Amino acid sequence: MQPLLTWFHKLPDPVAEWLTLLGAALLALIAAAIAYRIGSRLLARSTRGRYPAEAIVQSAVLPARWLLPLMALNVVWHGAPDDLHGVEGLRRLTALAMVGCATWLIARGIHRVSATYLARLPIKEADNLQARRLYTQTRVLSRTGVGLVILVGTAMALMTFPTVRQVGTSLLASAGVVGIVAGFAARPVLGNLIAGLQIGLTQPIRLDDVVIVEGEWGVIEEINSAYVVVRIWDQRRLIVPLQWWIEHPFQNWTRDSAELIGTVFLWVDYRMPLEPLRQALQQACQASPHWDGRLALLQVTEAGERALQLRALVTAATSSAAWDLRCAVREALIDFIQRQYPEYLPQWRTQGLDRTMAPPAAAGS
Repeated sequence: MQPLLTWFHKLPDPVAEWLTLLGAALLALIAAAIAYRIGSRLLARSTRGRYPAEAIVQSAVLPARWLLPLMALNVVWHGAPDDLHGVEGLRRLTALAMVGCATWLIARGIHRVSATYLARLPIKEADNLQARRLYTQTRVLSRTGVGLVILVGTAMALMTFPTVRQVGTSLLASAGVVGIVAGFAARPVLGNLIAGLQIGLTQPIRLDDVVIVEGEWGVIEEINSAYVVVRIWDQRRLIVPLQWWIEHPFQNWTRDSAELIGTVFLWVDYRMPLEPLRQALQQACQASPHWDGRLALLQVTEAGERALQLRALVTAATSSAAWDLRCAVREALIDFIQRQYPEYLPQWRTQGLDRTMAPPAAAGS
């Protein structure tokens, strides 16, 4: 032992200081590894079966494996003399890695907690209005939160470089035009970010909502951080920016309930008896599995010059069921009229000139 100490004291001061610093760093890494192993087991055991604590612990396992050693090294580097050659670079590199791991940990925690919560929602049930509301809100807010965490983490990582801070300060102090240009350039991004928060909180749309957008009937298939994907009935996809939903009117057929009233219009002759047609409407609704039993009503909505316009009101539990029910009712009523009263379908009439009103024949004819 004595020869080793003698050899150590004969080393140059910078080398001896670096050896001491590396030995302290090794001990710090060992302590961090022991603390990680003990802490992870205790937290996993104490939070087992408890939401959201269990999800948070599970998401923090991998980032914490890197973050704890970096924190220990950061303490060691800051305990070293400031004039030690190369220590400032290590401090900056460690701080940068710590910011990255902390950003990773928080973003991973938000994603894991939201994913665990979404898996608990009964989104596949028939009456899933409340579940879809919570699903949309959680998904939009979690993605917005992750985006904000990444944005703040990137800003903090850049702030670890003194040159970047000085350049940014000088630019802001000397030229406010740069800020204006940056604001205009970032306006779509910030607009979509704010619109995403508004949609997540107020929920004008939710996943699986049936909407009419730009004259197209579709279903909300996906809500991203920048746009919404609407699945059109013919399997096309309509991509709509988030900010559009805040600034433009649109129809939401499932805002408070999925129940709808469907309409079927028919034109018939004035002589068509309505009571048999009402009975045919009732029978057609009862024969359809899409009718929910709330309403089946036949009304005369217009009396034109040549025909009557009839409107049949039928109800269904969902928009897709309402569409199928309308088609079935329309086919059934047309078939009924064709079979029972074919002469009362709309037709053009031509009336000949009355013979009593004909002009008298010329004399001598």
